[in-house]
Amino acid sequence: MYLATTGRRGAPPAPSRGRRRVPGTVLALGAVSLVTDISSEMVTAVLPLYLVVGLGLSPLQFGLLDGVSTGATALVRILGGATADRGGRHKQVAGLGYALSACSRLGLLLAGGSAGGIAAALAADRLGKGVRTAPRDALITLHSPPEELGRAFGTHRAMDTTGALLGPLAAFALLYATAEAYEAVFAVSFCVGVFGVLLWVLLVPGRRRPEGPGPSKAPDPRPVEAAPRARGGVFAVLRSPAYRRILLCAALLGAATVGDAFLYLLLQRRLELDATWFPFLPLGAAGVYLLLAVPAGRLADRVGRRRPLLYGHGALLLAYGLLLAPVPEALLLGGVLVLIGTFYAATDGVLMALTGPFLAEGRQAGGLALVQTAQAVARLGAAVAFGAVWTASGPETALVVALVALAAALCCAARVLPAAGPSPTSLRED
Repeated sequence: MYLATTGRRGAPPAPSRGRRRVPGTVLALGAVSLVTDISSEMVTAVLPLYLVVGLGLSPLQFGLLDGVSTGATALVRILGGATADRGGRHKQVAGLGYALSACSRLGLLLAGGSAGGIAAALAADRLGKGVRTAPRDALITLHSPPEELGRAFGTHRAMDTTGALLGPLAAFALLYATAEAYEAVFAVSFCVGVFGVLLWVLLVPGRRRPEGPGPSKAPDPRPVEAAPRARGGVFAVLRSPAYRRILLCAALLGAATVGDAFLYLLLQRRLELDATWFPFLPLGAAGVYLLLAVPAGRLADRVGRRRPLLYGHGALLLAYGLLLAPVPEALLLGGVLVLIGTFYAATDGVLMALTGPFLAEGRQAGGLALVQTAQAVARLGAAVAFGAVWTASGPETALVVALVALAAALCCAARVLPAAGPSPTSLRED
């Protein structure tokens, strides 16, 4: 059977013999994510300010809404991953998730100003994201050389972030042109989401076994036989001690990760920014993420994926500290946005690239889904807890608690995370 990595135990990822082109499947997946992110970010860019300032939600209520919309992914991640691994149905399961997210825009059109309706539409969007994320990331793992997973995930995340940059710009252009008609934004977002689903159907191939080293061969038009299915259920991946350590660290670090929407609200309060500038704060962080995602992935392939993951969370820790420090406004604004962007660039795709080599063939989607679920549930708890402490004791106290929690989680992760990829024999079925 195909093994997800090669090399001896304790060795870093094997260097490639010259730089190869990014696989076409990764570029196709990136194109779909770019279009889908334009659709989703058109909506979500203005929601924090709209809900807290426009509808008058308290920080605790906003924390519950933000946490539930993020945590909703946990309900279906594992199911989606396990279903995709069965018979190699990664494309079909992920396509269903993209379609659900696109249809959720219709829910926003029907919600009006109802916070409950908006929450339901956001939950549907996040459910779609939960269904599609693990199968999509499994396709990246299956179609990329193991020693270049960091670059593959970095390329995909960079294209995804391009959509996150363009979405808010498109939304505000529409609001300006339509005299703040949010229904127009929701309608256009739905159309863009449907276009993303069409791209998925037309451009993304199904699962195939990655080719080994050697001269390239002409594509075989015959259907590819599905790889042998791994024995045991989705939780069989927990037999690996190294995988269990990654899962634990993802949960610990997620429990100390404050949602970036909260950080932007804190930044606006500190700088006393006019409300019209608030939606542009995420664009600064997204721009940094776009610039650093591919370099961070390449660095992870060279030095190992553990250190960039820890350094990325260290950047988030510095962002917490900067929000508490008496620094000039320009340094605060630029520093926090750069640190948030660096955090996402060094952690998002790198965590998946770190996890992938520990998963045997037939368990990629389920194994990645477990890590993503642990992280999502932990971040749900973090969002609710941060909102509760803010409501009870103020934003500064909440940020101090988050800073201490993240520092403790980083210390634990530095001791627990595996330092290198597995050997081939450690991935063989029993």
